[in-house]
Amino acid sequence: MAAVDLDGVSVRFGPIHAVRDVSVHVADGAFFTFLGPSGCGKTTLLRAVSGFVEPSAGAIRIGGQDMTGIGPHKRPTALVFQNLALFPLMPVWQNIAFALEVRGVGRAARRKRADELLELIAMPGHGDRMCHELSGGQRQRVAVARALAAKPAVLLLDEPLSALDRNLREHMRGELRAIQRRVGVTFIYITHDQGEALAMSDQVAVMRQGAVLQVADARTLYDRPHSAFVASFVGENNVFPGTVTALDSNYATVATKAGLLRAKPDEKLRVGDAALVFVRPEAIRFAPSEDVENRMAATVAASAFEGNLWRVFLELAGDLRVTATRVHAEAGSDGEDAGRVVIGFSARRAVALPEGPLAAE
Repeated sequence: MAAVDLDGVSVRFGPIHAVRDVSVHVADGAFFTFLGPSGCGKTTLLRAVSGFVEPSAGAIRIGGQDMTGIGPHKRPTALVFQNLALFPLMPVWQNIAFALEVRGVGRAARRKRADELLELIAMPGHGDRMCHELSGGQRQRVAVARALAAKPAVLLLDEPLSALDRNLREHMRGELRAIQRRVGVTFIYITHDQGEALAMSDQVAVMRQGAVLQVADARTLYDRPHSAFVASFVGENNVFPGTVTALDSNYATVATKAGLLRAKPDEKLRVGDAALVFVRPEAIRFAPSEDVENRMAATVAASAFEGNLWRVFLELAGDLRVTATRVHAEAGSDGEDAGRVVIGFSARRAVALPEGPLAAE
């Protein structure tokens, strides 16, 4: 295991600034994820940690050692590629032990290490199978075992679940997290999938245009985002643009087209500032009690059944549109009756942030 420190790391490719002044601490033995849309610089950052890209500025330290000038083959890291890159003509155990073969380790020792790792990934007895005989999830686990064979201090994973179907991808989240806990190796994971990041990670760094906007645990990112981009990128959110009219020690009051809304304020907000109020679909209640601070009339435009819940699409005054969710067992046969309804949400379930770019923009 080893901690990883990025200190003011920037990467340029000619005029293109792919990574901008990133400073992040990855704790020893943590599962750390860089999350962001395609083109935000997260894979470039991973390649810089692995040694395949040299930073234009800043320093990368692994286990306290500066990695400047140290090539990929001499770093205490291993990389799991997006396409897995398993060798089709080798049986599973030889795939796993390939790095050991390159290092001159004898056949018996290689086979022993491969069998140990097969036990670790819950695939005992699969060593003599060929890779094409395995399921997608099994091939994924073999790729992780191969990366762990040489006992790296840090395992780097570049969107390894992106090619799997939804059910298998969700299953593999748990598998990867369980493997990481068993081996205790520091994992640095790259993904654009918020569900993966929130489900597996000890800490998540959200990136946009080469910069890290916020680093936090999953609950903090979801409940207390620091910017409009993070609020709109991590999970689903409804947004109400407006202007801050009042601030107290706990809440901001924001004038919006839907009326005056109260929400937890970002510390940078001041009276008169343009602001965005964000509220999650699951926080919106139908026919709320009188003590709910934010109440408004709405029209049900449509409902969509998604198995365990209904997604209800609502239209508000001022051409505002919001989405609410209702647990299937609590909703009507059509999610919510068409027509006019009253909805509301608690001020403690909403957050007011300075106006800024959204993830969809």
